[in-house]
Amino acid sequence: MSTKKEILTYVVIIIIGLIIAQHMNVVVSGSMEPVFYRGDIVIVQKADMLGIHEFDPDSVQVGDIVVYDASWFSSPVIHRVINSTEKKGTKYYEIKGDNNKVPDPYWVTSARIKERVVTIGDQPLIIPKVGYITIAIKGL
Repeated sequence: MSTKKEILTYVVIIIIGLIIAQHMNVVVSGSMEPVFYRGDIVIVQKADMLGIHEFDPDSVQVGDIVVYDASWFSSPVIHRVINSTEKKGTKYYEIKGDNNKVPDPYWVTSARIKERVVTIGDQPLIIPKVGYITIAIKGL
């Protein structure tokens, strides 16, 4: 009986760890400095995680920091929404890294927004520098 409880405890711990890991995103560039830096980990909400919708991408506001699938870059991009518009019932967002001189090359539909960075007040929730481990392992 005790062995079953131990196994169940380990399974629960692993599941919780996997869920927590899905809500962390490693920053791999300096495009959002000084808000966060390369190697920081940002805590995110998911637009869709196994059918659970933690936020609606259509509710994203100017000033929100989002993670989106960029058509111009091979990995997800973490940048700030600086403008929004609606055309024929579809929302579009202009997005830019705080440390970049120009906005990202294309406006983004809400369907491409996969995550939103969690903020407390106006400050994003960050775990500083821990992401360097992932960067080193992946060779980024």
